[in-house]
Amino acid sequence: MAGAAGSDPTARPAPVGEAAILQAAIAVMAEHGYHGTSVRDIAERAGLSAGALYHHFASKQEVLATIMERGIKALLSRTRTALDGAGDDPVARLRALVEVQILFHLQDQRGTLLGTSELRALEEPVRTRHLAKRAQQQRLFDAVVADGVERGVFATPLASEASRAIVVMCTGVAAWFSPSGRLSGRQLVARYQRLALAMVGGPAPEDDTG
Repeated sequence: MAGAAGSDPTARPAPVGEAAILQAAIAVMAEHGYHGTSVRDIAERAGLSAGALYHHFASKQEVLATIMERGIKALLSRTRTALDGAGDDPVARLRALVEVQILFHLQDQRGTLLGTSELRALEEPVRTRHLAKRAQQQRLFDAVVADGVERGVFATPLASEASRAIVVMCTGVAAWFSPSGRLSGRQLVARYQRLALAMVGGPAPEDDTG
């Protein structure tokens, strides 16, 4: 669910070299996996010496943790901002959630896939903290769907299951979406908003051309 560290607009300004290291780490780990990547591999991809990398990060584990933590922090921030701007209508709020979830994960597809595949490589206590933030993101979806059901806007008898399925569906676009494909990111958002509303038993959109 987490994106790349470089996508977080709320993060502190990156010292010279740090952003390059994080982007290099995403690229190399996406190719070879966390355990198949060395500090030297990351440094070389970033155009730095291993010693220069250690000036910014104490270990490869810290690099991974930074990527994962900045990603989920950015996603939570954008999601809350979108909800604040969506008003009180459950349909508008669910559409806003879907839009953020998809566009965020398309912004850096390799970073998203890394965040999914290498979660198991995170060490404690970072892993537990990171999972707690992912749970916060899921609860934002859960609350919107549950509110819609309570108010009679959504008809699903399986609110929690539908909510989780929507998150998985939206996050999964990073695994297959191609910018050169027949759909743009915005077109994909429109289609997945329609799918999400169907999953919760919401009203069909007026424009069903997607």
